[in-house]
Amino acid sequence: MSSILIIAGVIIIFLLGYRFYGGLIERRIVDPRRENATPAVSMKDGVDFVPAKKAVLFGHHFSSIAGAGPIIGPIVAVGSFGWLPALAWIIVGCLFVGAVHDYLSLMVSVRNRGASIADVAEKTMGKGCKIIFSIFLWAALVMVVAVFAVVGAKTLVAKPAMVIPAFSLILIAVLFGYALARRFVSLWLGTILAVCADLICIYIGYLYPVPITSEIFGLSPLMFWFVVLLIYAGVASVLPVHILLQPRDYIATYKLYMALTLGISAIIVVHPEMNAPAFITACSTQGPIWPMLFILVACGAVSGFHSLVAGGTSSKQLASEKDGRLIGFGAMLTEGVLAAMTLVMVGACLYWSKPAGLNIDMAQFGFHETLEGGWIVTFGSGFGNLVHQFLPFISFPLAMLFAMITLNTFVLTSLDTATRVTRFMVQELLGARFRLFSNKYGALLLVLVPAGWLGITNSWTKIWPLFGATNQLVAALALFVISAYLIGVKKPVGYTIYPAFFMIITTVAALAWQAYHFLAQEEPRTMLGISSIVLICLALFVAKEGCQLVFAKKVPVITTDF
Repeated sequence: MSSILIIAGVIIIFLLGYRFYGGLIERRIVDPRRENATPAVSMKDGVDFVPAKKAVLFGHHFSSIAGAGPIIGPIVAVGSFGWLPALAWIIVGCLFVGAVHDYLSLMVSVRNRGASIADVAEKTMGKGCKIIFSIFLWAALVMVVAVFAVVGAKTLVAKPAMVIPAFSLILIAVLFGYALARRFVSLWLGTILAVCADLICIYIGYLYPVPITSEIFGLSPLMFWFVVLLIYAGVASVLPVHILLQPRDYIATYKLYMALTLGISAIIVVHPEMNAPAFITACSTQGPIWPMLFILVACGAVSGFHSLVAGGTSSKQLASEKDGRLIGFGAMLTEGVLAAMTLVMVGACLYWSKPAGLNIDMAQFGFHETLEGGWIVTFGSGFGNLVHQFLPFISFPLAMLFAMITLNTFVLTSLDTATRVTRFMVQELLGARFRLFSNKYGALLLVLVPAGWLGITNSWTKIWPLFGATNQLVAALALFVISAYLIGVKKPVGYTIYPAFFMIITTVAALAWQAYHFLAQEEPRTMLGISSIVLICLALFVAKEGCQLVFAKKVPVITTDF
C-alpha cells in the first residue's frame, strides 16, 4: 500500500475530527466563554500561574505530552502485529479516546482553579479515592522521571553530537524568554532568531561532538549525564514557567514542525510502498492483539500522562477558555499524526527482509537489525533514509541526527514537565499536613531522591515492563473521574464513560495477562507479578467507586458553570 494514502487519510480524518467531533465536545460539554477568567489570569503568581500566548502554550503542551511515546509505541506495535491494526487504533483511539481525554482533563482543571485530576477525584469520589489515586500517580511519575533521565543520558552517551544541541537549547530558551518578556522582539521575530540559532547549534554539534569516555567525579559517562539531567529537571521545575519551561518547549516544538514537514513532504515526493506486513499475527511475543496492541501503541492513541500535564502545568498557563480545544484536542491529534508518520517511517522506509538483487546494508536500513540498537536508532534510520532520498544534499547521517535530536528534545521536555507535575502533586497531597512539603524545594526531594535511586541502582528496569499498562490505567481512571464530574455538573457523560469502560477492561485484561506471564515463567518474576495484581485491585476499586457514583447518580452537585 502507498504511504501517501496512509498519511493523507490520517490528516484528513483528524482535520475533520477536530472540526466536527472536537467542536461537538466543545459545544455540548465545555461551552467556553472568553469572559471567564482562567486560573492563569485570576491566580497569576509569576511562577506557576502565568498566562501564555496560544502558540507558546501549544508548544509547551505538545512537547510535554509527546515525549518518546508516539515514536516507540507504533514501532513496537508494527513489529508485533503489523501496521494495519496499529494504524486503526491510532486513528480511532486518538480521535474518540485520547483527544477527548486530554481536552476535558485540561478544562476540568481550568474550571477548578488549576487543580490536578487527583484533586478533582476528591471532589467527586471522596478523599480516600484521592489519596489512593495520588500515591499511585506519584509512583508512576517518579518512574517516568527516572526513565526519561536514563533514556536522555543514554542518547548523550551513544550520540555525542547531541550534547551541544541539547544544552544550547536551554540558553537559547532563556534568552528568547527574556527578550520576549522585555518586549525587545516580537513573538515571530524572536521565534525566527531562536529557531535559526537552534539549527546552527545542531550543525555545530554535528561537526564537534562531545564524547565522554572516562569517569567524571567517580561516575561513569551514563551516570554522569543521568545526574546532570536530574539536576537540570529539578532546577527547571522550580523556575518561573516563563523563564525556561514556556520558551524551551515552544522552540522545541518547531523541531517537530520541521520534522513533520520534512517527513510528510518526503512521503509525498518519494511515496514509498509499505514494506512491513499489514498483519503479522493475532498473538505475538508481546501477547495477544487484544489487549496488548492497545497498551503498546500507548501515547500514539491515548495516555494517562497527558491528563497530568493538562492539569499540572497547561491549565495554569491557559490565557483563555477559547484556546482549550486547540491545546487539548488539537495537540493530541497532532501527536496522532506523528505516530502515523512514525509508522510509515519504519514500515515503508526500512526493509523487513533483504531485497533480492540489491546491495542493501541491512545493519543500517533493516527494521529488525536497527531495532537491536534501540527504537531511537530505528526511527532515526527510517527518517534519515527517507529525507536523504527526498533531499540528497542532506546526508543520511545528518538527517538521522536531526531525527534523534528532535526525539531527545521531547524526552527532556517531558522529563522537566513530569518533575514539575510530581512536585505539584506532593505539595497538594502532603503540603497541608507537613510544612516541609508545602515548600516547592522540600516537595522536590520526594521526586528527585526516589527517581535518582531508581536510575542509579538500575531498579527501574525491574518495574518498567508494567509502565505501559500503568499509563493506560491512569487514562482509564482519569476518564472515570471526568465522567463523575460531568454528572455533578449535569453535562452529557457518554463521550467519556464508554471510553472509560473500554480502557479499564482493556487495561485490567493486559495486567492479568502480564501477571500470568510473569508468574508462569520458568524463573518467575515475582515482584512484577505481584505488582500487576496490586494494580488490578487498584483499578477495580476505583472503577467500582466510579460505577456506583455514575450509575447511582450520587455525585455531589458541583456549583460551577461547567
